[in-house]
Amino acid sequence: MARKANTDGADSAENAGRLKQIALTYKMTRRTDPKIGLVVAGVGIVTFGVLLAVGFLIDHPIYLGILGFVLALLAMAIVFGRRAERAAFGQMEGQPGAAAAVLDRVGRGWTTTPAVAMNRSQDVVHRAVGKAGIVLVGEGNPNRVKLLLAAEKKKMARILVDVPVHDIIVGNDEGQVPLKKVRTKMLKMPRVLTGPQVTAANDRLRAMGDLMSNMPLPKGPMPKGMRMPRGGKMR
Repeated sequence: MARKANTDGADSAENAGRLKQIALTYKMTRRTDPKIGLVVAGVGIVTFGVLLAVGFLIDHPIYLGILGFVLALLAMAIVFGRRAERAAFGQMEGQPGAAAAVLDRVGRGWTTTPAVAMNRSQDVVHRAVGKAGIVLVGEGNPNRVKLLLAAEKKKMARILVDVPVHDIIVGNDEGQVPLKKVRTKMLKMPRVLTGPQVTAANDRLRAMGDLMSNMPLPKGPMPKGMRMPRGGKMR
C-alpha cells in the first residue's frame, strides 16, 4: 500500500509539473503570438464540430462525438506545439548562441557540441554529429563565419577522413538557412554512417577536446555583452 501511495504521489507530482510547464509555455508564446488561445480553441471546436456533424449524418453521433473529442485534443496539441516552437524561434533569432539551442532540439541520434570555434566578434561555429556525418553550423557575420567554417572543415577533414562534413550558415539571406529551418534541413540530410561509425567519430572528436570545455560559457544563447579574450579566433 505504501508503495502504491508513493507511486500515486509521484504520478500526481509529474502531472502537476507537466501542467505547469504547459501553462508557462502558453504564457511565453502569448507574448509574441497573442491570438494563440483563440486559434487553438478554434481548431478544437471546428474539429469536434465536424466529426459530430458527420456522426449525426451517419446516425452515430456518440461514437463520432467521442472520436471528434479525441481528435480535437490532438489537433489542438499539434497546433499549440507548432506555434509555441515558432514563437520560441522568433525570440531566439538574432541572439548569439541561438543555433546551439536549436541543435539541442534536433533529436536522438545527434551529438551536439556548441562553440567549437569562435572569434572576438562572437561569430560562432557549432558542431553536430549524426548518421549524416558532421554538420557545422555557423552564426554571425556571414563573411567572418565562412572563414571559421572553412578552417573547421579542414580540421575535420584531417581528423575524420571518411566522414562527410556539411556546413550551414544561419540567416535569412540567399545561401543561408533560417534558424527555424535548421533542424528540418539536418533531418533531411542522407544518412551515410552506421551507429558504430557515429560513435567512433564522436569518440575521436571528444578526445580532441573542445572550446567549451576550456571556457565557462553558458549553454544556449550567450550574453550580448560577453567579450572574447584577445588573440582572434579560438582553437
